[in-house]
Amino acid sequence: MSELVTGTQAIDRASALLIHILECSTPPLLSELSRSHEIPKSTTSRMLSALERQGLIRRDRNGAYIAGDVLSTFARSQNHDSVLVARMHTVLEKLAHTTGETANLAVSSNGEMKLIDQVDGHYLLGATNWVGKRIPFHASALGKILLAYGVATIPMGRLEKLASKTVTSRPRLLVELEGVRKKGYAIIIDELEDGLVAVAAPIRENDGRVVGAISISGPSPRLTQKDLAKIGDLIIEEIHTLQSNNEGKIGAA
Repeated sequence: MSELVTGTQAIDRASALLIHILECSTPPLLSELSRSHEIPKSTTSRMLSALERQGLIRRDRNGAYIAGDVLSTFARSQNHDSVLVARMHTVLEKLAHTTGETANLAVSSNGEMKLIDQVDGHYLLGATNWVGKRIPFHASALGKILLAYGVATIPMGRLEKLASKTVTSRPRLLVELEGVRKKGYAIIIDELEDGLVAVAAPIRENDGRVVGAISISGPSPRLTQKDLAKIGDLIIEEIHTLQSNNEGKIGAA
C-alpha cells in the first residue's frame, strides 16, 4: 500500500510541476520549481528529467523549462483542426444540402483517423454522428483518401474485417489506393458497415499537400455506385471552388 501511495504522490508532484511550467508566463528554473512546490532539488530534478525524456517539457537556452515537442505538436494540431473546420464547414453544408446525405470532414492525427466536423442531410435514415468515433483507415472512404495521398500509413498487423466487403488484403488495398489517386476520390460499399456507402475526396493546401478529406455517406438503397461517382466529382468541384475563391480574395487584397 505504501508503494502505491508513494507512486501516486510522485505522479501528483510531477503533474503539478508540469502544470506550473505550462501556466508560467516566464519559464521557471529548477530552483524556482523546487522552492514553489517544497520538493527537494534532487527530487525535483529527477521528476523534471522524467518529463523531459517523454517530450513533455524541454529546457530553453537559459536552462529554464518550457513545453516540450509532444505538447507543442499537439497544440499545433488542435489549432490546425479548428482552422480546417472553419474553412471547410460551408463546403460540408453545401454538399449535405445538395445531396441530402451526411457530410464529414476528417484528418489524420497520431496514427488514427479523426473526424472533426459533420453536417447532416435531410434524411433521418443514415444520420449517424461520426464525430469523435474511431474508424479504421482501410474500411472508410475518408481513410482511403488519407492513405492514398500519404497522409497516413497502413497500420501494422491484421486489417480488421468490419463488414461483408471490408478489404483485408494489403496487396488488394494498395491496388485500390492507386485507383483512388487516379480517380481523385475513394468509394466504399459495405466495407465499414453493411448497407453503408460513402465517397470521399482530398483537401489540399496551396502547395498541393493533402491535409484532410471530405466525404458523403448514406445507405446503399439510396446511393448507387454511379451516384457515388457523381458525388465524388461534386466534392472535388466544391473544394476547388472554395479554394479558388479564397485565392481570389487574397489576390484582390
